[in-house]
Amino acid sequence: MIVAAGLFCMGLFTMMTKRNAIGILLGVELVLNAAAINFVAFDRYLGPGRVDGAINALFIIVLAAAEAAIAVGICINLYKNLQTVDVDQAASLRG
Repeated sequence: MIVAAGLFCMGLFTMMTKRNAIGILLGVELVLNAAAINFVAFDRYLGPGRVDGAINALFIIVLAAAEAAIAVGICINLYKNLQTVDVDQAASLRG
């Protein structure tokens, strides 16, 4: 649980301080991994022999992979339009 809390804090700090889209994406991945670790840890403490936490962690990993694929596509499109991945400049794309 301490490892998951540390990972969550690092991910939150990364999301709040980075200005480019790739750094924010890495922070989101850290937060999702912390949630998956917590699911497995709680399942281990609450009911030995159960696999509910592992199944939830597997769904989180699948969700993270889909989120990463979509976010990379958005980053490529952002770079193609603005020649930068700075999220502050992405506000100019509003219609």
